Amino acid sequence: MKIFILLCLSQIWLTVSAVNAELRGRNGSRIIGGEVAWAGQFPYMAAIYKATNDGNYFCGGALLDDQWILTAGSCVDGALLFTIYLGTANLKEIDTSTALRLATDEYILHPNFNPDTLEYDVGVIKLRMPITFTTYIRPINYLPDFELLPGTPVVGMGWGQISDDDSGLVDEMRFVYLVPLSNDECRLIYGNQLTEHMVCAAGNNNEGFCLGDSGTPLVRLRNGPTYTHMGIASFISQNGCESTDPSGYTRTLDFVDWIRNVTGTDK
Repeated sequence: MKIFILLCLSQIWLTVSAVNAELRGRNGSRIIGGEVAWAGQFPYMAAIYKATNDGNYFCGGALLDDQWILTAGSCVDGALLFTIYLGTANLKEIDTSTALRLATDEYILHPNFNPDTLEYDVGVIKLRMPITFTTYIRPINYLPDFELLPGTPVVGMGWGQISDDDSGLVDEMRFVYLVPLSNDECRLIYGNQLTEHMVCAAGNNNEGFCLGDSGTPLVRLRNGPTYTHMGIASFISQNGCESTDPSGYTRTLDFVDWIRNVTGTDK
C-alpha cells in the first residue's frame, strides 16, 4: 500500500520577478507524452502562489465565476496571502495585455478537510472584486451533475514539477489525456486510504501530475468545446511522480452543493 503525498510545491519567492527568474530555463513536463497548452486554450486556469507562516507554495485552480476560484483544501489551508495569475499559459513570459495579476487573502476551506488523510481536500478563493471575462480569462463551463465513470476520457493540466529530481515548475502549461480508474482498482495501490470522495486517474504509461499541480482541475471535454470540472488534483504515491502509480483527485461531484452554498455560483 502506497502513502499519499500532497502536491503543493514549496517555493522561495519574495516578488513576482523573483518567481519568474526562478522559472527561467526550465523546460519539459512531468506530464509525459503531454502537449503544451496555447494561450486561451484553458481560460479558466489559475496559477496560485500562496504565502503562509511556514513558507510559500504554488498550486493551480479553476475559475468558477467572476470572483471565485476552486482549488484543493491543501492550497488554501493556512494561507496569509494569495498572488494569482489568470489569462496566461506561460509563467515566464506573461503577456500583461491579456493576463491579470491579483492578490487576495480571502478563502473558505472545507470544514472537514483533514491534512493528514487529504479527505475533503477542497477549498475556494474569493477575489477582492469581480473580474471581466475575456478570450483568455473565462470560467469553467460546468460543475458536474453526473458520475465520473471508469474509462471516461478526461484531461489534466498544470505547471507542475518536471520530474522527481527537478524541484521547479515548468514555464509552459501542459495537458494530458487520462482516464479515471475504479476505486477498487485504485485501492490495489492505495488501500483504504482511498475514500469514496477520491478518484484516481492514469494514462497508458506514467502520465499524470506532480508537485505543484495540487488544485488543478481534471476536466471532461464536451462539445463546443466546453469543460466540466470533474476532479481536483490532490495526491501522488510515495513512489514519486515518475512511477506508474495513478494520481489522486478529489471528486468534484461530491462537493457541488457545498461549492454552490459558499460561493453562490450558479454553475
